[in-house]
Amino acid sequence: MTTAPAQRVFAPTATFPPRPVLGISVPGWPIIGLFVVATAGLTAGSLALLGPWGWIIAAVCGLLTLWCVWFFRDPARAIPADAGLMVSPADGVVCMIVQAAPSDLDPAHPPVTRVSVFMNVFNVHVNRAPIEGTAESLRYHPGKFFNASFDKASTDNERLAMGIRLRDGRLCVCVQIAGLVARRIVCQVRTGTALGRGDRYGLIRFGSRVDVYLPPGFVSAVKVGQRMVAGETIIARDSAAGGAAGSGSPVEHGAARGTA
Repeated sequence: MTTAPAQRVFAPTATFPPRPVLGISVPGWPIIGLFVVATAGLTAGSLALLGPWGWIIAAVCGLLTLWCVWFFRDPARAIPADAGLMVSPADGVVCMIVQAAPSDLDPAHPPVTRVSVFMNVFNVHVNRAPIEGTAESLRYHPGKFFNASFDKASTDNERLAMGIRLRDGRLCVCVQIAGLVARRIVCQVRTGTALGRGDRYGLIRFGSRVDVYLPPGFVSAVKVGQRMVAGETIIARDSAAGGAAGSGSPVEHGAARGTA
């Protein structure tokens, strides 16, 4: 399997989980800066060439810049505290629930339940760890850019697979998948990083999908078409740990880890 150079898919942060700045995800600030510079340049040029009609172009550019800021927003989330729960790794809609093997990490792994969450360009695109564990086997796969809602996106699209090893040895696999518009996967962890449930770990620009392969013993708690809130919506429960009882007591994300 092909592994991308570190600079291609990783964006290490000085603190973990990565802190948003003014409510905006850190990887988004350079893009927002480019939008602001482009808006200023196009506004000045259009006013010089078109006179008052140039304000139409300026307004369009301004709206696009505001959309860019909105796209990279990174709101705080209330993470369920009860044991035996998994939360959604992404905002969006459950587009499919199937039995599949996480072959990106282990071709010999038996099929497990895979829940796919599709993000459109208006969703928050910050991805969060669905469960507590240790990151391992980060593997990047180059590929195509089909619509992320298609089933073949799991095997054909550009993607980054990350294993999360639970304390009891079970494996949860999260796969960030680039979509029709998305052209950049950002992962802010490395192998060996300790992840808490709901911790931010990356994002995808723009419009994409996250597949979650549930660990053995976990049962899906969602249905196709259901709207997800990353870090808050319970996506699965561990039947062995009694996770089927109760919906979990929410706690403000980062309260125990010193982050916002």
